[in-house]
Amino acid sequence: MNSTPTPRIAIIGAGPGGLTCARILQRHGITATVYDHESGPDARNQGGTLDLHEDNGQIALREAGLLDDFFRISRPEGQEMRQLDTTGTIVFHHLPQEGERFKPEIDRGALRDLLLNSLEPGTVRWGHTLRSVQGPETGPRQLHFADGTVIEADLVVGADGAWSKVRRAVSDATPEYTGVSFLEAWFHDVDTRHPEIAELVGQGSAAAADGDRGLFAQRNSGDHIRVYIIQRVAADWITAADLTVEDTDGIRALLLDRYRNWSPDLRRLLTDNDGRYVDRPINALPVPHTWEHNPTVTLLGDAAHLMPPLGVGVNLAMLDACELALAIVRHDPVDDAVLTYEKTMLPRSAQMQQLLDNGAEELLSTELPDFAQHATATD
Repeated sequence: MNSTPTPRIAIIGAGPGGLTCARILQRHGITATVYDHESGPDARNQGGTLDLHEDNGQIALREAGLLDDFFRISRPEGQEMRQLDTTGTIVFHHLPQEGERFKPEIDRGALRDLLLNSLEPGTVRWGHTLRSVQGPETGPRQLHFADGTVIEADLVVGADGAWSKVRRAVSDATPEYTGVSFLEAWFHDVDTRHPEIAELVGQGSAAAADGDRGLFAQRNSGDHIRVYIIQRVAADWITAADLTVEDTDGIRALLLDRYRNWSPDLRRLLTDNDGRYVDRPINALPVPHTWEHNPTVTLLGDAAHLMPPLGVGVNLAMLDACELALAIVRHDPVDDAVLTYEKTMLPRSAQMQQLLDNGAEELLSTELPDFAQHATATD
């Protein structure tokens, strides 16, 4: 990128995709600034555990120079997976072999810290809530933030997730409810306080489904387990039952009735949680989601191709970020870089979207091969 000035690159969103993009650019001497709406890196819990795959997420970490660091802090034992029937009987069990590194687990917060700590100080500007992207398509673009700040950029990268504000500059698409909802439950100090659940889940994940409802439990670091209670319900199922998400006892009673034919061991995952539930309806973008090329705005990750959580989300976001960053490094002007990136990313994401269309239903399936292949529900 020697013939023209280095472009001013603004990345919106300090998730794994946005941070990966910034890190790879910095490794090649290109400056990028990341803007995030959160007040700081510790503003909230970053969520559950992720499995980073050898053929996408790990590729991005290798280009970021962080793969060895990832292997030092990841949990290869987290690749264990158990599929149960509704009686609690194990019907499929994968135990990772020694040295297996296809998709080790890492807590989302630990992955974010790894990426954040690799960036130059000041790269991430916290407390910047984007309101709109304005200015001509040919640039420069003006980023309008909630506090009145306006920033100019030659390239805006939307890494701002499912409800992306950047996406509005290139697409009218919005996520739609899939008809399947998660209810998240947390268990702490599990080996001491919840030994039966710790034994049921093992070191990785355990899942069960009956076609209409399911459970997905995952071991996190620090002696924690997260459980996702999966149901085919209306998006407003809690209020329709005259409950609120804060009404833990009322929701528990409702769940016990809905899972009344399941084994007592599995029903502990519904009722023994520490604290309240978290409602997480599953949304997805229309299939396929594409847009007309824009020389000054592009998208990656969920902003570009939000899909049901079947183990590909963060991996594709990081691969997108890697390919976009390398395209910027290798192509001048930046418009050529965006074109090169989108020629690969858009067909890949469209293919994956089509593969996972209505994939939320797979989380409720009793059939083994597909479910066993997609061993995470928290991407």
